[in-house]
Amino acid sequence: MAKAKASSTSLPAKVRHLVIVLGDQLDEQSTALKDFDASQDVVWMAEVAEESTHVWSAKQRIAVFLSAMRHFAEHLRTQRMPVHYTRLDDGGNLGSLPLELGKAIAQLQPAALILTAPGDWRVLQSLRAVATQHQLDLELRDDTHFFSTVREFAVHAKDRKQLRLEYWYRELRREHGILMEGKEPVGGKWNFDADNRESFGKTGPQNLPPPTRFAPDATTQEVIAMINTQFASHPGTLHSFGWPVTRVQALKALQTFIAQRLPLFGQYEDAMWSGEAWLYHSHLSSALNLKLLNPREVVQAAEEALRAGDAPLAAVEGFVRQILGWREFVRGIYWTQMPSYLERNALDAQAALPAWYWTGDTDMACLKDAISQTLEHGYAHHIQRLMVTGLYALLLGVKPQAVHAWYLSVYVDAVEWVELPNTLGMSQFGDGGLMASKPYVASGKYIQRMSNHCKGCQYDPAQSTGATACPYTTLYWDFLIRHESLLKKNPRMAMQLKNLARLEGPARDAITTQATAHRHAQL
Repeated sequence: MAKAKASSTSLPAKVRHLVIVLGDQLDEQSTALKDFDASQDVVWMAEVAEESTHVWSAKQRIAVFLSAMRHFAEHLRTQRMPVHYTRLDDGGNLGSLPLELGKAIAQLQPAALILTAPGDWRVLQSLRAVATQHQLDLELRDDTHFFSTVREFAVHAKDRKQLRLEYWYRELRREHGILMEGKEPVGGKWNFDADNRESFGKTGPQNLPPPTRFAPDATTQEVIAMINTQFASHPGTLHSFGWPVTRVQALKALQTFIAQRLPLFGQYEDAMWSGEAWLYHSHLSSALNLKLLNPREVVQAAEEALRAGDAPLAAVEGFVRQILGWREFVRGIYWTQMPSYLERNALDAQAALPAWYWTGDTDMACLKDAISQTLEHGYAHHIQRLMVTGLYALLLGVKPQAVHAWYLSVYVDAVEWVELPNTLGMSQFGDGGLMASKPYVASGKYIQRMSNHCKGCQYDPAQSTGATACPYTTLYWDFLIRHESLLKKNPRMAMQLKNLARLEGPARDAITTQATAHRHAQL
C-alpha cells in the first residue's frame, strides 16, 4: 500500500486555524472541529516516536493509536477536509509533538491554534509552550466526551474533606436522568455492587460469547509492519491484534457487547479464569478513550437493554457506574490534582518493579496468566489490574510511579487522565486516600475465591510462611505489619487489623523474614 501524503486535499493558501487533533481525539464531532472551514482551516495530526517512548509502550498500544489515527485522517479527507498529517516513518520526522507542531506552524503560518482539551497534562503543557514560542493564540475547548466538565467536578470537590465516587456518581445520575424514576434510582438502590461479585465456581465459565475482534485491514497491517521494525524491542506481540480502530468498528463492538455479554457482565465482572482473557467484559474502553465512541451513546444502549428486558438491572447499573461513575470521577481527580498528583507516594514505597512484569516469567500462576494476557492483547479486566498485578505491586512495596509507567505502557486503553488515578490512587494508595477510602489489600484467599488460578499453583493461599506459602498471603500480613500505625487511623481497616492483632510476636517475625526474602528474590 502506498504511503499517504500529508493530505489528499490541497491546503489553503492562507491558514486561519491550525486545528490540532491528538491521537485520543478521533471524533468528527470534536469541539476542535466545531466551526471548521475547509477553505481556510487545516487539521494537524502527527505520529511521533516520543509518544511511544516516554514510557516503554507495548506494541498493542502503539498499534491501536497509530492505526486509529490513520483511519481517522483518511475519513476526514473523504469529507474534503484539509489534513496535514505526519507519519512516524516519514523522512524528517522530528520525533515529538512540539517539534512537529513548530515545523508545521513555520510552514503553514496559521493565525491561531485550536485544540480540544487533551487527556495528558504533559502534552497540554508542551503544546501551550509551542503556542507561546510562536506568539500564537491557542484556543482550548472543552472535551464533550464526558458527562461533566472539570470545572463542575472542581465545584463538587471544593471544601470536601474526602472525595468519594458514590456522591459524584449520584449527582451525575440525577443531573442526567440516568437509571432514574423521577427523583429516585431505578430499583430503589443507587448501587447493586453486592449482586456483582460471583465467581464461576468449579465448572468455570460456560458458553462464553466470542470477543468482537476485527481483522487488520491494509492500513493496520502497514502499521503493524512498521511497529515490528521500528519498535521491535518493545514488549508484547501483534499477532493477535484485533481492536476496533474506526467508528464503524467501535459501534459494532458496542452492539455485540450489549446483545451478547451485558446480561451476565454484572454477575461475573469480578471473576477470573485461567486462559480466558475476555469473559463478559465490554472491551470498549480503548474505543471510548480514543473517542471513537461517545459515553452517552454507550450508556443509552445499556439503558435501552434494561428497558427491553434484555439485561438485568444489576448488570446495567454496574456497567453504567464504570462509565458515568469511575470514568468521570478519575478525570476530575486527575485534572484538579495535577501536576503534583504524579509525585505522590503516601506509603513511601521505593522498590523497583520486578523485571518479569515485562515478560510474564513468574511461577505465580495468577500473575503469569494476567501479565501474559496483557502482553499478548494489551488488555486485562479491572479485577486483574486491581487485585492481581496491582495488588502484588502494592504489597511488594513498588514505587507507585513505576507501577504507573507500566500500566501506561502496556494497556491499549491507557491515557494518563484515566490510568494515573486508577493506578496511583485506587490500586497503589499513593495519594493516601484521596481517591479510595482504604488500601485495596487482600491475601491470596481473595484470588482463590474469585478464580481457578490457585488450583495447580505451587503456592497455597492459606499459608503465610513455609516453602509453599502464597506470596500474596505472606506479603499481605507483612503489609499490615509495616503500615499498622498508619492503617489504625482508617476505620475501614479495623477488621483486618483486628485479625493482625491475633498474630503473636514469633508469627509476625516469621512473616517479616519470609516477606523480606521474597522481596529480595523478586528485585
